[in-house]
Amino acid sequence: MPIDTTELMKQVGKIRLITLRLVDEHISGEYHSVFKGQGVEFDEVREYVAGDDIRTIDWNVTARAGHPFVKRFAEERELTVIFMVDVSGSQVFGSSRKSKSELAAELTCLLALSAVKNQDKIGLVLFSDRIEKCLPPRKGRTAAMRLVREVLAAEETRRGTGIAAALRFLNNVQKRKAVVFLVSDFMDTGFAKELRVTARRHDVICCPVSDPRESELPDVGLVEIQDPESGELLLLDTGSVRVRSEFARRAADERRGLMELFRRQKIDVLALSTDGSPADDVRRLFRKRQIRAGRG
Repeated sequence: MPIDTTELMKQVGKIRLITLRLVDEHISGEYHSVFKGQGVEFDEVREYVAGDDIRTIDWNVTARAGHPFVKRFAEERELTVIFMVDVSGSQVFGSSRKSKSELAAELTCLLALSAVKNQDKIGLVLFSDRIEKCLPPRKGRTAAMRLVREVLAAEETRRGTGIAAALRFLNNVQKRKAVVFLVSDFMDTGFAKELRVTARRHDVICCPVSDPRESELPDVGLVEIQDPESGELLLLDTGSVRVRSEFARRAADERRGLMELFRRQKIDVLALSTDGSPADDVRRLFRKRQIRAGRG
């Protein structure tokens, strides 16, 4: 069922209040230093001074003025930032303060407001096992808040997750290099090739979202659980040490495999959990990229 409109606006307003101060006080400046433009563009000409590179002399202006002028270049600042957000059935799960979909919306708001504050364009692709919605890149705070609304308002579904198809769609519609935040719980397989292709074309940051109960079961006896994507029911005896240990082992193995995939493809990771706030995780990622670029 679609979320109630009044409740939706309350959630959007709450997320906006949470993130605006973080963006203004901390994240925005760090974002600017981490995500650079795609090149340089001509800015102006000025008079030559000793030490200037003679290769930058503007000979046409120099001839007209009778003394040397040089071209000045500035960074081409504007970026395109695309949020690819998984809205499959498993995203509605949450055992603590928020669901994975709410966490995805909070992260999207934080990064989108940082992007628009730096005059970048932001776009959105919502996907399950198909493309649910695509918003082309736009500028402005209104665009940022619409992205948040769309993530929160995505209809609950039992559809699966199709990361490979979503990445193929992105590569078909986004020809210019973009910063791509892929937000998902990555409960899917067979997407390694498309992820590699996308990472060659774009600056990809993978954002695995998780919930503590997906890696460790509480001891609460017999529990009936349901796969939110397939609807399949399963009865688990969480009172069994063996069952809890096997569940934790499998979850850890899957997590290690996913992180190893990202490492092999040299993709940055922004890992998030529903029992925390994304702001600290975002700042850690920014700091890591600053150090790697020699700006730390």
